[in-house]
Amino acid sequence: MPPHNPTATIPRPETATAALPAFTGYQDLLGLVRQLSTLGGCAQPIRLKGQRTEIDAFTSEILRELKSKELPAGHLLVRCGNRRSTRCPSCAELYRQDTYHLIAAGLRGGKNIPEQVATHPRVFATLTAPSYGPVHGRRTGGSPRCRCGRTHTKDDPRLGTPLDPERYDYTGAVLWNAHAPALWARFMLHLRRTIAAAAGVPQRLLSRVVRVSYAKVAEYQQRGLIHFHAVIRLDGPAGPYTPPPAWATPELLADSIRLAAARAHVDGPTLKNLTHSFAFGEQVDTRIIRSAAFQGGTTITEGKVAGYVAKYATKGTEAATGSLNHRLKRITDLWFESVPEHAARMIRTAWTLGNRDDLKHLNLRKWAHMLGFRGHFSTKTRAYSTTLGALRAARAAWHRRHTPPISPTTLVLAHWAYDGTGLTPDLERLAALIGGGPTREQAMAAGA
Repeated sequence: MPPHNPTATIPRPETATAALPAFTGYQDLLGLVRQLSTLGGCAQPIRLKGQRTEIDAFTSEILRELKSKELPAGHLLVRCGNRRSTRCPSCAELYRQDTYHLIAAGLRGGKNIPEQVATHPRVFATLTAPSYGPVHGRRTGGSPRCRCGRTHTKDDPRLGTPLDPERYDYTGAVLWNAHAPALWARFMLHLRRTIAAAAGVPQRLLSRVVRVSYAKVAEYQQRGLIHFHAVIRLDGPAGPYTPPPAWATPELLADSIRLAAARAHVDGPTLKNLTHSFAFGEQVDTRIIRSAAFQGGTTITEGKVAGYVAKYATKGTEAATGSLNHRLKRITDLWFESVPEHAARMIRTAWTLGNRDDLKHLNLRKWAHMLGFRGHFSTKTRAYSTTLGALRAARAAWHRRHTPPISPTTLVLAHWAYDGTGLTPDLERLAALIGGGPTREQAMAAGA
């Protein structure tokens, strides 16, 4: 054994080069960090190429010039704006916050909506889909056992899956999702008819007495079927700016919602000598919304409703059913995806039905990854409150107020073109560690 040398140093093991970010190719590392910080953690930023030039209109002198190839990342990077939490958690969180403020403004005022809407009749309604076969579930009352004889945990992957997949009506389930937007429209038609009948006025004259406003989101249940959460409000003839008549009570609105949900139905196609007709399920939940300021903190308050609705605005099929968050070009692509069998069978059913000439108008192959649903996840009437576009415009105006103003005599020439989505693996790791506000480059581009 060689003698011990107390002065010798023990060499440290070197980290594998594959795990080290290769930032040596970037000359302006500090500028790269500043540019990535504008993304706020966006997982799939949009890469733009082009340039922006500011020219003095009198002297033709170039005052400032921004070229994408000269930026630290080689592109102008902007947030993707995706609402799905599985695609981009950062942008989905921003979308959720905007949806919260949109819903809350229609409940308690703000964002150019008067505060008196808090005194209008408001109901939080949940409309579900009917049954297309027994599925594994968790009972809330009585015995906790499922129909299969077992007690499922909250994270049990069998929840929502059919007890007997061979007898489950996959065709009906997919077609119900495809007709859900039309069914909601029919429900609103019946709701206005019901309220008009209660008021004793013709439906065509109802808007002169009372207006019905709503904001809703669509959510997937674990069985892969859509159900709707909606805030429905009664206003006066001028919308949120006038109070409704005295007879328009929250109780009348809740009763009208349940009656309209029971009456609404949409005729579907005839397949294999079976004519399909679509209606809402028996579980229709209506809860009157109380203001915490007036009722001393009730169970169903404005803030809770706004937060509950906004939470589901960022969820898609993948959150509830484990399905896909992107479209399929070919059904064989499903073989390479990790999708639970129940969701996969609904996708295959939608793809098969999409080949029928009498169902072409449903675009089932285009929306197969959505299990047939082809509607918007978040919709509202114009009079309910502000819009997402107005919220984004206000945010952009705030950024412009905090950037150097451009002289009225300055001519701005800009051209930006899409050049891809996402970052390199090295930049993804760096972007995940940083965050912040907009840089001068993005502020200049936003004003283009």
